[in-house]
Amino acid sequence: MLRFVTGGRSLPHRLHRREWLRIGGWGSLGLLGGVTTLPHARAESTGRSASSPGFGRAKSVILVYASGGQSQLETWDPKPHAPDGIRGEFQAIPTVVPGTLVTEHMPRLARLADRYTIIRNVSHDDLDHGSASYLALTGHFHKRKSSNPSPSPEDYPTYGAILARVRPSSRFPHTAVHINGPAYVPKVIAPGQDGGFLGRSYEPLLVGDVTAELQPIPGLEPLPELPPVRHDRRRSLLASLEQYCREMEEDRPGNDMQQLYSKAFELLANPRCREAFDLQAEPAAVRDRYGRHRSGQACLLARRLVEAGVPFITVIWNHTNRGQDDNPNDTNVYGWDTHNDIFDALKTHLLPRFDASFSALLEDLDARGLLDETLVICMGEFGRAPRVALERNFAGTSPGRKHWASVYSVVMAGAGVARGKVVGASDAIAAHPAVEPVGPWDIAATAFAALGVDPAGLYEDAIGRPFPITTGRPIRDLYTG
Repeated sequence: MLRFVTGGRSLPHRLHRREWLRIGGWGSLGLLGGVTTLPHARAESTGRSASSPGFGRAKSVILVYASGGQSQLETWDPKPHAPDGIRGEFQAIPTVVPGTLVTEHMPRLARLADRYTIIRNVSHDDLDHGSASYLALTGHFHKRKSSNPSPSPEDYPTYGAILARVRPSSRFPHTAVHINGPAYVPKVIAPGQDGGFLGRSYEPLLVGDVTAELQPIPGLEPLPELPPVRHDRRRSLLASLEQYCREMEEDRPGNDMQQLYSKAFELLANPRCREAFDLQAEPAAVRDRYGRHRSGQACLLARRLVEAGVPFITVIWNHTNRGQDDNPNDTNVYGWDTHNDIFDALKTHLLPRFDASFSALLEDLDARGLLDETLVICMGEFGRAPRVALERNFAGTSPGRKHWASVYSVVMAGAGVARGKVVGASDAIAAHPAVEPVGPWDIAATAFAALGVDPAGLYEDAIGRPFPITTGRPIRDLYTG
């Protein structure tokens, strides 16, 4: 039962949870729960980053998160001249950009290399999936580095939550959407995907398996038996609840729930918002090009949300970092955490889908004129070790590569990012940066700067404490050459 309190006084009416669910069918949206509401905030800006060459070039960011740790040697940074035991089983192939090689199992992305830039000197020192995922999705180290902590209300907020705090969307009810989530490591939810200390009302809308339902978010279609008068009555009831909430600012859970309900009503009432989630509206050939599976359709939904005006979209490429341990025949559950059996996992399950779907996203955005105003980022939480070896404590019978954060690769495209470029370099065996490294904090700074938000600025939490939007700097080399 939900109880509203104003200044320590009980309100005259109590609503049971089933009553809330009846007011518009929002239970299926996953918007209930204890939450915290903050007053609207603005970012304190230093102005230092406004001179970044990519500043303000993007209307949206798509972050494709390859959970588990993509091997840099088997994707974006092959080392064909490295010794046996490091080079791996795959061949390197040329791309359309002279001198740039990628793995043989990404032929479509090789043909698109003149539309993206590879960053080959990303580096940090967090070596476990949970805390490294937190670092990748918040730009901050977890206080328990190299561990697998659970999400906590004390966590830093994810990028979309910060953006909702400093510059909420005026075009869509949600400033940020996470698709195909949440990300598990491998069976518990990784931290860094929610509103953290900002509270649930700021966190991204979470969309799960987009192939499981006709609508990725069940309940968005108005019930045919719901006449306009009943919809209006629900709106009137919502207005009454808003009045209660204005009177009870100290009751943060109730206040935050009101904000979430308002967003739900906007999704229900706005045909453009509802239609954005309708993948059935896409031509069959387009859906086939992306791939009729979780990862591919998630990328397709990301493109549709860019068109609908969502500023920050995170595609969780694989919802578990290593589901293949329990289901080795189900490609849908494969993650990039390939301690053993790396070459079979990549060749048979991971790389064919990745090559098809990620290339489809880039091609589609470019063909529609959206790539110029959309920053696309593809990254994992770290890479894989140079040496191929069998790890006895993990499932599998053939060698793989263990976690490696000292150097790995990230790809960016769009919103002014140079096309066909390589930024940075790793050493001869992809073990360490060969030049000054960049980190996840710099990736974060680049994304915020692209959206026209000063990454050196500050925002406040519920009690007025200032926090940095990021601690990094935009990667200027992305925009030159």
